Amino acid sequence: MTVRALPAAGRVAVPWKNGGGVTREIVARPEGAGMGEFDWRVSLADVGADGPFSAFADVDRILTMVEGEGMELTVGGEHRRVDTRFVPQRFPGDLPTGCRLLGGPVVNLNVMWHRGAVAAPTVTVAAPGRSLALPAGPPVLIVALDGTAEVAGVTLGRHDAVLLTDEEATLHATGHTAVLTLPPRA
Repeated sequence: MTVRALPAAGRVAVPWKNGGGVTREIVARPEGAGMGEFDWRVSLADVGADGPFSAFADVDRILTMVEGEGMELTVGGEHRRVDTRFVPQRFPGDLPTGCRLLGGPVVNLNVMWHRGAVAAPTVTVAAPGRSLALPAGPPVLIVALDGTAEVAGVTLGRHDAVLLTDEEATLHATGHTAVLTLPPRA
């Protein structure tokens, strides 16, 4: 059983694979994996201008807008409006994806995983004032999105995270808080 705090203050902004924005990695498996070597990867991405998203072969994504007014995405030729915060959106990461901002920069919680290496993660967002029981089992990542949260004796500020591995805990969310169940290796 482990509880690993992942504070936002320690994250370094790294250019996207295509150079079109920056991302701050929260956690990846295996740890330290490069852009094409991860089983799964979770980050917060800053989208400051219209343009393409980076393509990742054999990768799927779940994107959750956490700040901003929204985006119009074109994923493999299909249009998808993302203008509601805290609603996870799943799409293939290897299809050409273009982005048009609707009213300025956005910040997205970005979850990516290699098809075949692992099963799809789950992403839910707990509303403010909610408490959730988290059973022991596969790794669970908690990310405070727009307020604070408390879990396993750790208080999280905005964008702080905690990774629970085989740890039973209760989440107390005072702001919107992402709960990601991360799959074991296939």
